Amino acid sequence: MPIALLALTISAFAIGTTEFVIVGLLPTIAADLGVNLPSAGLLVSLYALGVAVGAPVLTALTGKLPRKTLLLALMVLFTLGNLLAWQAPGYTSLVLARVLTGLAHGVFFSIGSTIATSLVPKEKAASAIAIMFTGLTVALVTGVPLGTFIGQHFGWRATFLAVAALGVVAFLGSLAFVPATIRHAKPATLLQQVRVLGQPRLLLVYAMTAVGYGGSFIAFTYLAPILQQVSGFGAGAVGLVMLVYGVSVAVGNIWGGKLADRRGPVGALKTIFLLLAAVLLTLSFTAPYPYLVLVTVLLWGAVAFGNVAGLQVYVVQQAEHFAPRAVDVASGLNIAAFNLGIAGGAWGGGLIVEHMGLVHTGWIGALVVLGAFGLTLWSGRLDRRNPLPAVVEGKSRVQAGAH
Repeated sequence: MPIALLALTISAFAIGTTEFVIVGLLPTIAADLGVNLPSAGLLVSLYALGVAVGAPVLTALTGKLPRKTLLLALMVLFTLGNLLAWQAPGYTSLVLARVLTGLAHGVFFSIGSTIATSLVPKEKAASAIAIMFTGLTVALVTGVPLGTFIGQHFGWRATFLAVAALGVVAFLGSLAFVPATIRHAKPATLLQQVRVLGQPRLLLVYAMTAVGYGGSFIAFTYLAPILQQVSGFGAGAVGLVMLVYGVSVAVGNIWGGKLADRRGPVGALKTIFLLLAAVLLTLSFTAPYPYLVLVTVLLWGAVAFGNVAGLQVYVVQQAEHFAPRAVDVASGLNIAAFNLGIAGGAWGGGLIVEHMGLVHTGWIGALVVLGAFGLTLWSGRLDRRNPLPAVVEGKSRVQAGAH
C-alpha cells in the first residue's frame, strides 16, 4: 500500500470520527451550552447539510485547482473547523464550526477517490478506494467510541481538539507523501449536475437513499440521550455502547455488500430496509431495558449501513442507462442524498423529542424506513417493466466504490 494512500485513509478516519462522534456527545453538549436536545441535534443536521452542499457545489467550483493543493486546503479547513468547535464560546459558533467542517467533508470524498486511484496501477483502483474508505469504518468502530469516551471524561471540547490533532497528522501525511502531479478530469459543472436531477429514475433512487437514512437517523441522532434517560445507562457507558454499534456496522457492511452481490441491489435493499424498520420498531419497546436495548443496538448496527453498497451500485446501474455521460456525478449526488436524509432525520427527530418524547423516535423512524421500502418496491417494478441493459459488473463496482 502506498504510504500516500495511508495518509488519505487517516483523513477519512478523522472526517468519519467528527461526523458521527457528535451523536454520543449530544446530552453533554446540550447541558454545557444550555440548549435543549432538539437544538443540539441540529449540530448533526447542519453538518450533513454542509456535506450535501459542499460535495456537488464546491467540487465544481474548485475543479481547476491541483488535487494536492485542494486536498491540503480541505484538511486545513477541517482542522480549523474542529479547532473552532474546541474553542466555541457558545451554540452559534459551534454550529458555524460544524458547517465549515461539513463543507470540507463533502469535497474530500468527491476528490479522494480520484486521488486514491492515481496512486496505484489501474487494475488495483477498486482496492485503493476500498482501503481509503476503511477509514470511515474504522472511525465508527474505534474513533466514535473513543471520542465519546474522551468527551464524557474530559469534556466534549477535548474530543474536537483530539480530532483536530488527527487533522494535523493527515495534513502532514498528505503534504509529505501525496504527489503534486495528480492528473484529474475536469469535474462536472453545476449545470451538468442539475441535468442529472432531471432524470426521474435517478430521483427515485435518491429518494430511497434519503428516506431510508432519514428514518434511521430520527432515532440514531438521539441514541445517547435514549441510553441515558430511558435505558438508565451512565454517561460513561455510552462510549462502550457506541463501540458495540461500530463493530456491528463493520460486519453489516460486509454482509450487505455480499447480499447485494447475491440477490442484486433491489433484492438486497428490500431485505435490509425491512430489517431496519423492524429493529427501529423494536427499539421503542426495548429502550427501557438495558440488556435488551444492547441487543437492539447490536442488531441495528448490522443493518444501519448495510444498504450502502446496494444503493451505490444501483444508482450507477441506473445512471449508466439514463445519464451515461454523468455516472460519477449521479453517484456523487447519492452521497448528497444520504446526507440530506441525515439532516432531515436529525431535524425530524428533534421535533419528535420535543413534542412526544425520546422513545417515540424508534417507531416513527421505522415508519419512515418503510417508506423507503415502498420506494424500492416501486423502483423494482419499473425495472421489470423496462429492464436495464446488462452493465459491466466490474465497472459498476469500481464506480460505486469511488463514492
